[in-house]
Amino acid sequence: MTTPLVEMDGDEMTRILWKMIKDELILPFVDLKTEYYDLGLPERDKTDDKITVEAAEATKKYGVAVKCATITPNAQRMTEYNLHQMWKSPNGTIRSLLDGTVFRTPITIPSIKPAVKSWEKPITIARHAYGDVYKNVEIRAAEAGTAKLVFEGVDGQREEIVVHEFKGPGVLQGMHNTDKSITSFAHSCFKFAIDTKQDVWFSTKDTISKKYDARFREIFDEVFQQYRSDFERLGITYFYTLIDDAVARVIRSNGGFIWACKNYDGDVMSDMVSTAFGSLAMMTSVLVSPDGKYEYEAAHGTVTRHYYKHLKGEETSTNPMATIFAWSGALRKRGEMDNLPELVNYANQLEDACFDTLNDGIVTKDLVNLMEGVTPTAVNSAGFLHAIRERLDRRMA
Repeated sequence: MTTPLVEMDGDEMTRILWKMIKDELILPFVDLKTEYYDLGLPERDKTDDKITVEAAEATKKYGVAVKCATITPNAQRMTEYNLHQMWKSPNGTIRSLLDGTVFRTPITIPSIKPAVKSWEKPITIARHAYGDVYKNVEIRAAEAGTAKLVFEGVDGQREEIVVHEFKGPGVLQGMHNTDKSITSFAHSCFKFAIDTKQDVWFSTKDTISKKYDARFREIFDEVFQQYRSDFERLGITYFYTLIDDAVARVIRSNGGFIWACKNYDGDVMSDMVSTAFGSLAMMTSVLVSPDGKYEYEAAHGTVTRHYYKHLKGEETSTNPMATIFAWSGALRKRGEMDNLPELVNYANQLEDACFDTLNDGIVTKDLVNLMEGVTPTAVNSAGFLHAIRERLDRRMA
C-alpha cells in the first residue's frame, strides 16, 4: 500500500470481529496502512463526537474509508454507557459531511435462494443519505392549538401555511431537503450505474407530495440529461415510477438493477431486500460521494445479543461476511485508485475464499436453515474465519 485507508473502529460484537478479521485475513497478506479512528461509543462520548467529524474529514482527504458497525444510542444506552448525551448516528454524520449516497447490495451464493423466486441477480438499493425524517424536528402538542409551517427568506420572502388545527393533544414534525443534496444523490446514482452497467429505477410518491417528492423527480430528470448518451451507449436505462408501483415491479423482476430511494424508503427497502436474499449479514454497503470518495461498511448493526454472550464467555457464531466485504471493497478501491494490481488481486481472492468456504458448506449458524443442495456445517466465528484463511492461503499461493 502507498496511501492509507481511513479505518473507523466500532462497537460490541462487530468490534471483536473487526480485530479477528484483521489478524486472520488481512495483516498476514497486506502491508496495511490506515489512519485509525475509534468510533466506539465511549470514545465518541469522550470527544463530544468530534472524532466522527475527524474521520469524515480524513475520508475526504484520503478518498477511501472502511467502517465497523457503531451504536446509535437510545435512552437505554445512555444509562448503560453513562453518556453525556444521546449522540446522533455516526453514519448520519458521515453521510451528511460527505454528501454521499449509500449503495447496498446482497452477497449471493448458489445454495441460498432468494425468497422471491423470480430474482436471479442482486438488487442494489441506492439510499439518499441526507435529510427527511433523519433530520426532522418534532413537537409534542400537549393541547389544542394551531401548527404552522413558516419560511422566511434572506431576501424578505415569507410564506406561511397552516399544517393542522389541533382540537386536542397530538404530534407534528417538520422535514427538509436541499436541491444541492438531491442533485448529488442523482449524480451518484447515475455514475454508479455507469460504473456497474446497471439500470436505475427511481421512486417517490409525488402524486401525494406534490412539492417535496416532486422536487426529487424533477432534479433526477434534469441531471439524467447529462448521462443520457452514456446510458444509451451502454444499453442501460433510467426510469421513474411511484414507489408503490416500484414495489410491485421489483417483486416481479429478475433483479440486476439499482433501485434509488429517498432516505427512509432506502432504509426500509434495503432491509427487505437483504432479508429476501438471505440475511442482513450478507449485504455490502458503500457510501459514495459525488466527487468520488468511498466509505465501505457492513449493512447490519453491532450484533448486541452476541456481544452479551461473548462477555459471558459463551461461544458465538456471528456472521462476519459483510464486514469482510467492507474490508475487501475498500482495499480493492484503494488498489484501483493507487494503481496497485496486487492489492486488487488480494481483495478479489479474499472474496473468492469466502465464497469457497460457503460453497463447501462451512457456515455460521444464521445460514444453516437457508442453504439448499449443500449439507451445511455450522461453526463459530473463529472457526469460520479460520476456514476462510485456509482457502485464502491456497489461493494466494
